[in-house]
Amino acid sequence: MTDQTPRGPRVGIKGPLMFSAFFAVVAFVAVLIFGSGGTGHGLRFDLAFSAGGIAFIVCLVVAAMLSMTYKENADHLGQGSGVNLRSEDRLKRHAADQGQGRAEGHSENHSESGAQDADRADAPDEDKPQA
Repeated sequence: MTDQTPRGPRVGIKGPLMFSAFFAVVAFVAVLIFGSGGTGHGLRFDLAFSAGGIAFIVCLVVAAMLSMTYKENADHLGQGSGVNLRSEDRLKRHAADQGQGRAEGHSENHSESGAQDADRADAPDEDKPQA
C-alpha cells in the first residue's frame, strides 16, 4: 500500500498553534485598546481575554478542519489526453499540426482557389438587388 496512515499525511501541530496564537494576541491587543471606549476609561481585560480565547479557538478549529480535508492528487491525474494536458505541450502540437497543414495544403489551395474564383464569378451577387 502506501506509507501514509489511514488518516492521511502526518501534519505537525506547531504551525496551527502558532497561527492561532498570533491571531489571539492580535485580538487581545485590539480589544484591550478599543474596548475601553476612550482614554477616560480603564482597560477592559475581561473583554480582551474573552476575545483572545475565542480567536485562538476559532483559528485552531479552522486550521484543524483545513488539515483534515487535505488530500494529495492521484499520480494518474497529471497525465493523459484530456483536460490535464500541459498548455506548453498542447501549443507545440498545435503549431506542428499547422506547419504540416500549410506545407501539404499549399499546392492544393492554389488549384482549388482558381475553381472557387470561377464559381464566384458565375454566381449572381446575393448582396446586391437584381434589376
